[in-house]
Amino acid sequence: MTRPSLRVIDTGLRTGRENIAFDQAMIDAHQAGEISDSLHFYQFKPVALVGRHQATRQEVRVDFCKANGVEVGRRITGGGAIFLDENQLGWAIICKRSSLGGGALGDVTKKICEAAAAGLSKLGVEARYRPRNDIEVAGRKISGTGGFFDGDTLIYQGTVIGDLNPDIMFGVLNVPREKLEKRSLDAASLRVTSLKEELGTAPDWERVKDALAEAFGENLGLQLQWGKASETEEARARASYEEEIGTDEFVYEIDDPARDAGVRTGVATGAGGTVKAHVRMEGPNDHRIREVLITGDFFVTPPRLVLDLEAALRGAEPSAISERVDAFFRDADVGLLSIAPADFAAAVSDAVGAK
Repeated sequence: MTRPSLRVIDTGLRTGRENIAFDQAMIDAHQAGEISDSLHFYQFKPVALVGRHQATRQEVRVDFCKANGVEVGRRITGGGAIFLDENQLGWAIICKRSSLGGGALGDVTKKICEAAAAGLSKLGVEARYRPRNDIEVAGRKISGTGGFFDGDTLIYQGTVIGDLNPDIMFGVLNVPREKLEKRSLDAASLRVTSLKEELGTAPDWERVKDALAEAFGENLGLQLQWGKASETEEARARASYEEEIGTDEFVYEIDDPARDAGVRTGVATGAGGTVKAHVRMEGPNDHRIREVLITGDFFVTPPRLVLDLEAALRGAEPSAISERVDAFFRDADVGLLSIAPADFAAAVSDAVGAK
């Protein structure tokens, strides 16, 4: 039986916002039937990328970025903030759900991450998948991943750390102290490694791409077909960049809600990440929710579902929060990666109880 094909393209070095715009272009082109299932390799000019649901200034030291020539961008996938530059490699798989045998987001994550780990292992490092979405070597992260379904189209992305400058990385990012304490670490850099550190030499990126592509083909049952980005994709990417993803309005659409007057903030951290809820109350004695903004490094699919959850919580009294959240997830067509409805309810309840 002929294996399904996987087109492989490499768009080289671009800015972070340009790369994210190209991600969106590939999703749109795939949904329109303009491109086949694809594996995309790309690299970044220095950029701090926040996850789709994160508050920019809570995660990134924006002034440091400006002073050091680091762009700030926002991904279309969930997860936490990351720093990328020419020493990292990005990859993304855009394909039909059925091409990977279907399944929930957690099942797809495991399958793709195990394939990526197999690819890195071809280079001589003992890479392993670590739930919920990391690839590590001897307990230290060498790759982060994330993705979502949009209709019948899956986008799943990852990065590979080739070399690491901890001073820049952790100057750019606001690394929460609780993340360091949770793993009994003295410094965040001890949680991260690189191909250069593991191999003793700077990575040959062409070899890395070949190894990853080969492993994706072998482990996912796909036949590789190397090609080039189409003019349709490039045109869609330019439009996406100019109209949305390249704009400050998109990058800073969730900025620093906790500092606004009258906003109460609650937090819940579980296996699926951290959820923060920023709530305004109304009515006599502030007895119901006026509006809520949910942020964090969690993964939900589709990402726009978070907006619907926020809308569903408007007008809720504190005693009804859990019931509202449970009803929402019971009725919604949603995929969650380790995160649970109770985590969202806990964060909102924590915010409502704050003063």
